[in-house]
Amino acid sequence: MLKTRPGHKFAVSVAVLAAFFAFSAINTACAAERKSIRWATSSTGSYGYKVAAQMISVLENALGGEYTVTVNPYPSTTAAMKATMDGNAEIGYTADVGMTEVYTGTGSFKDYKAAKSNMVHTWYAYPMESFMAVYAPKAGQFKSWGDFSGKPVFFTPAGFMNWLNFQRIFKALGYQFKHVQIGEAAQGDALQAGTVVGAVCYTTAGRSLASYWRETELRLDIKLINPSPDEVKKLTAAGLAPVEVDAAKVFSKDVGVKTILGVPILFAYNVLADMPGEIVYKMLNKFNAERESLAKADPGFGPMARDFIGMQVNGINANPTIPVHAGLAKFLKEHKAWNDKWTIAGK
Repeated sequence: MLKTRPGHKFAVSVAVLAAFFAFSAINTACAAERKSIRWATSSTGSYGYKVAAQMISVLENALGGEYTVTVNPYPSTTAAMKATMDGNAEIGYTADVGMTEVYTGTGSFKDYKAAKSNMVHTWYAYPMESFMAVYAPKAGQFKSWGDFSGKPVFFTPAGFMNWLNFQRIFKALGYQFKHVQIGEAAQGDALQAGTVVGAVCYTTAGRSLASYWRETELRLDIKLINPSPDEVKKLTAAGLAPVEVDAAKVFSKDVGVKTILGVPILFAYNVLADMPGEIVYKMLNKFNAERESLAKADPGFGPMARDFIGMQVNGINANPTIPVHAGLAKFLKEHKAWNDKWTIAGK
């Protein structure tokens, strides 16, 4: 039987440890060389967070593995926007209605001044449609959106873009906006208990539900309340024309209507003007190239897959005076979709 000398065993152990620490040092150095991109989104139960989490590997691949992308959830879309504009993230979740308020200094952005700079048009990803839901046994009490005026409603978490959307909806209709803030997970209980008489629901591209809403509709029966014909006319006149959504493609159970009437908003993941143009340009090219596979994985990307260029144009046209990131400008010029009336950020 062979015996290992104590000195030899010690030498081997030292060699193994040295190799381990050398390897760890190499890995640490490699990790340190990768730059960081922080992606700010709304809360973990939101669709915005879900999409960002799905896109991490796509974006890292688009940038050749030079960057590590991390998703950082915030309590609301508004909080994610402010985190980005204050320099605590590189990409921020937003929507056309939120971008409007940033640049007009209204609503949640009244008296707000970005510590770094304002977000600019970068990537518009999908539309959402906002509408109203109630607990089914109480649905007979509601015939139109006017029946919710001045009553306690969970208009999605405060700061969400659908929350902002219903603020402008109620303003256009002349109704009183009375929001009750609750956690997403408590939504079903609040509807059943009557703590809130209604809750704003929303779809992405007329198909996908947010995770917390899927849980609610599986737990209890809900009914949807559409705006009245007169409300539709007023909203259309205010530039908030409702669009039709097939209820059967969204909900697993009967929700009282076959066609949902929801007011649309266009969601984006925007950056600041100082983000290098080539990063944004590579990102857009990759997302455009992968648009069909993204739509297969999530139907919310359907409209983007059908017309990626058109969605970017629509996003800019919703707020045409807001600057366009240089990377997006380059991308649109190559696809002959640039409008010379628009402004390139930083120029």
